[in-house]
Amino acid sequence: MTGLRALGIRRPSRQTQVRLSRAMQGFLVLLFAAGLYTGSPKVVINSGLALAVTFLPTILERNYEVALDPWLALWVTAAVFLHTLGSWGLYGSIGWWDHLTHALSASLVAGVGYTTVRSIDVHHDGISLPRRFIFVYILLFVMAFGVLWELFEFGLDVVAAETGLQMPLSQHGLDDTVKDMMFNTLGACIVALWGQAHLSGVAESIVERYQS
Repeated sequence: MTGLRALGIRRPSRQTQVRLSRAMQGFLVLLFAAGLYTGSPKVVINSGLALAVTFLPTILERNYEVALDPWLALWVTAAVFLHTLGSWGLYGSIGWWDHLTHALSASLVAGVGYTTVRSIDVHHDGISLPRRFIFVYILLFVMAFGVLWELFEFGLDVVAAETGLQMPLSQHGLDDTVKDMMFNTLGACIVALWGQAHLSGVAESIVERYQS
C-alpha cells in the first residue's frame, strides 16, 4: 500500500477492519428493521441486499482462501453501506451523495474487472497484458457496466410508471444520467491508476486457489 502511505494514510489492522465492518453491518440491520417498521420496500431491499454483500469478503477468505487486504474488505462494505444510507433520504437532501456512491461503486466494478483479467493474465503463460491495455480495459469495462446499469434503472422506472410500485432504484433525468457516467469514469480512473498495485495479490491468490 505504498500509494496510501505516500498520502499519509495508515493501513487499518485486521481488528480495526473487523470493528468498522461490524459497525456498518449493525447499522444496516437497523436500517432494514426501520424499513420494515415504516413500510418502505426501497429501504428494505437496499439494506437487505447491502447486508448480504458485506459478508462477501468473509466468504471469499473463509471458503475460497482468497486473501483480501483489510482496505479491500472495508472498500466493499463502505460502498454498499453508503449507497444504502443514501436510500434513507440522503440522495435527495445531499446533492453530492449520489456522485460519491457512483464513484465508489464504479471503483468496485473496476476492481472486479481488473481482478478477472489479471487472473487470466497470471494463469495463462501465453497471455501477457501490458499495463496500458489494462488501463483502457478497466475504463471500457466500467463504462459498459454503467450503461447497462442506467438501462436497468430506466426499465425499473417504466415498471414503476405502469404498476405504481415503489422501486429501489430510479433515474432523475438526462443530466443525472450523464453525471452518473462521469463519476463512474472517475471511479474507474482511480482503480486504473492506483488499484493495480493493490489488487494484484487478490488475482494471484485466486489463481493459486484453482491451480492447487
